[in-house]
Amino acid sequence: MTSGDLHTLTGAYVLDALDTDEEREAVERHLADCAACAHEVRELSETAARLGLAAAEPVTPVLRAEVLRRIAGVRQLPPVTGLSGRSSAGGRGLRRLPHWALAASLAGAVTLAGIAGVQYQRAEEAGRRAARAEASATAVAAVLAAPDARVSTARLADGAVGTLVHAPSLDRAVFAAAGMPAPPAGTVYQLWYDDAGTMRPAGLMASGTASSTTLLEGPANRSAGIGITVEPAGGSPRPTSAPVATMTMPKA
Repeated sequence: MTSGDLHTLTGAYVLDALDTDEEREAVERHLADCAACAHEVRELSETAARLGLAAAEPVTPVLRAEVLRRIAGVRQLPPVTGLSGRSSAGGRGLRRLPHWALAASLAGAVTLAGIAGVQYQRAEEAGRRAARAEASATAVAAVLAAPDARVSTARLADGAVGTLVHAPSLDRAVFAAAGMPAPPAGTVYQLWYDDAGTMRPAGLMASGTASSTTLLEGPANRSAGIGITVEPAGGSPRPTSAPVATMTMPKA
């Protein structure tokens, strides 16, 4: 993965729509050295948090299909080549190219075909990420808009504020944080469900930003609350440190 690729992954990173933990870790390393991308991640996270607490309506299938069709159809402009045919004085057509020029042209055509294939694969990957991001945003909106949604807000460590939304009818929960200090280098904030004292993984918070909105993974109804710990990049199957914050599930 090149630095140029990493510049394009900020949106998917904020929405937790990256394919692998390796991609997430690569983006986090990149954010430590790229002020522009770090600034973009902060702005996108703040916008996502605001949108997450607003009314939302799922995108229509027709609009989604059209966006994905256009993404897959965008092609790079062909390069300008220095080869051109020359007409003879008698107008008898193009000058015959020597064998080495024909070979070079063929090699160039093969190279361009390979580049086009890579671009198409990247477009398809971008489409899949957009679909995952859309599904996550739709699920967040559904939890926030549920008729039985319960909301609680608490002051966390270092002046941060956490908001927990639980929709029993959907068996899902959403956690939004504002003002969270950055975790130590090489670590992430991990969310956990508290199942009668047993901590169950519930997902990773977006790193490199003070504000984030996270759709918690897995069923929420059987949990008494949530906890937040600092874990190695990529997360852990069980907590390896004491919680930096805890919240109880909001009551009706």
